Amino acid sequence: MLPSVLRLSRSPITLLARRQMSMAAPSITIPIFTTISSYRAWRKQAFEEGKSVGYVPTMGALHEGHLSLVRRSLADNDLTVVSIFVNPAQFAPHEDLATYPRTLTKDLQFLEAQNVKTTSIITRTPSAVFLPNVTEVYPSGIVQDVAEQKGTFIEVKGYSHQMEGTSRPTFFRGVATIVTKLFNVIQPTNAYFGQKDIQQALLLKRLCRDLLMSHPDEDHLHIIPTARDESDGLALSSRNAYLAPDGRKVAPTLHQALQAAHRAWQDGLTKEECVRAGITLVEAAKKQAISDGMAVDLRLDYLELNDAATFDVLDAHQTKADSGLVILSGALYVDQTRLIDNILLEK
Repeated sequence: MLPSVLRLSRSPITLLARRQMSMAAPSITIPIFTTISSYRAWRKQAFEEGKSVGYVPTMGALHEGHLSLVRRSLADNDLTVVSIFVNPAQFAPHEDLATYPRTLTKDLQFLEAQNVKTTSIITRTPSAVFLPNVTEVYPSGIVQDVAEQKGTFIEVKGYSHQMEGTSRPTFFRGVATIVTKLFNVIQPTNAYFGQKDIQQALLLKRLCRDLLMSHPDEDHLHIIPTARDESDGLALSSRNAYLAPDGRKVAPTLHQALQAAHRAWQDGLTKEECVRAGITLVEAAKKQAISDGMAVDLRLDYLELNDAATFDVLDAHQTKADSGLVILSGALYVDQTRLIDNILLEK
């Protein structure tokens, strides 16, 4: 039954972490590990007892999308670990590292409330939170400017410059590096990522294969469908917290544009015509917002169709009939908030 979870939850490092949080979150009972060594002692016993460990990596500011991944892990695994770490390496110098939402007390309360009943007598809850600081994760130090960085970093060549990589050229270098580090620490049996970040999830599957990882291997990195607001289909995201009231009203425009492109694809239109359908919807939404007197700026960053295996952009005249699995994705600025979303198009 892994009694060391309880013993380790009283270890000096974990008690220190709890004392630091005690005034803000006195009811938290999940063991919190702030160092690699304390977590590895816990993971060692899980290995010895043959326990499966599910893992959900996050940057905090948890919402229902994250929590759906946690519940999936609880259902699939004996133990579930969640990490909370805002990774400096995936933010360019001009991006929102300093202002990224940080809601640790609420995050821990959300995790405390998660449970999945697997049998009539067994209810699983999150087993541990890995909560390291930047020095623990980047012992050589870290700055946001890639040209000034020192130490070891991971790049997935040929798969990091398309889609999101066009607008954020150093993003996937930072993602691949931090996830490799976290996999090395957590050693998960299964890991869970959301489809909202589909390029990231597929790139990480390739990383697991190329680096011959065993915890997890490629087949045990699971991509879970995007969680959406039930009222308007907006993909749930921590950055939605940035949206002003008018911005929130028009934020579903990206999903609606992707749906318009999806309908065109299903009707047999070319890739070029599908993209045009999506752009037309965004332009109409911008005009409607102005007509409604909304103080909001909508700017489409990109809307594109890419091969799911290679991430290559489809040819302009390519159609559903001559394509395999396709990623229809886009990014939209609502004022200064950049939202992303995607739809997977099957043959």
